[in-house]
Amino acid sequence: MGHCHDHIHHTPHVENINRAFIWGIGLNLAFVIVEAGAGLYLNSLALLSDAGHNLSDVVSLILALLAFRLMKVKASVNYTYGYKKSTILVSLLNAIILLVAVGVIFSESIEKLKNPQPIEGDAIAWVAGIGILINAFTAWLFFKDRKHDLNIKGAYLHMAADTLVSVGVLISGIIIQYTDWYMIDPIIGLIVAIVILISTWNLLHDSLRLSLDGVPVGINPDKIRTLLLEDNRVKEIHHLHIWAISTTQTALTAHIVINSFSDSQNLKCHLKEMLRKANIQHATLEMELPGEHCEGNCC
Repeated sequence: MGHCHDHIHHTPHVENINRAFIWGIGLNLAFVIVEAGAGLYLNSLALLSDAGHNLSDVVSLILALLAFRLMKVKASVNYTYGYKKSTILVSLLNAIILLVAVGVIFSESIEKLKNPQPIEGDAIAWVAGIGILINAFTAWLFFKDRKHDLNIKGAYLHMAADTLVSVGVLISGIIIQYTDWYMIDPIIGLIVAIVILISTWNLLHDSLRLSLDGVPVGINPDKIRTLLLEDNRVKEIHHLHIWAISTTQTALTAHIVINSFSDSQNLKCHLKEMLRKANIQHATLEMELPGEHCEGNCC
């Protein structure tokens, strides 16, 4: 009797992704040091708070990189899937960090609306311009693969959000330089916070869904059931479960009702191949004859 290998993992461009995280961490950490130094030198609360926000993004990138490294750890007796689930937990944590950052921006912006403080527009604009270049470049590193993995999407959103914040700081710096209208700084801050909140919502929703072993977005259980029933050897399907092992790998278990065990191994291999094409990498199929299925506790 033959055997089909269904546990084939395709994590696209892993080395490129690792390189992107390392570049992103290095560049943004350097910028945090420069921005914090400029904030202390210019006595600018805006630059210091933005440096703190950027530091949280560096932490998020480090966590995401750690999750990718953990994903490569081999399975053990106690962790039969390895540490792949860590990628989902990190994506959820990154979504929460983004929401906290939004809350901080809202809070600071409202405080500045109540008590506007004079700031040096030209110096702040120059520092923000450097931030735009670094954050936009880092976001570009993750742009290509952002739809394939929640951690990459989270990293992209962090960097895109930072780019927006830097653009806001640049615009406010230029306007303040020529008009002394200090209210523009918190107004732009509120607009940026709303944009970040909208873009973060899907990341939070998807991360929570996977953390609760929900069916990954993009996979329809009804379509999977229909796909399996396309083979006329499959009579019925019970106990169909689909969940995410990691942010890039999906698992499925199901009871398949067939008329005979004579060709069950070839059928199982065929069904697993179909499921692989449907982006389900781990499939455990239990074959059973009509009438063998029972609800509740089976012997």
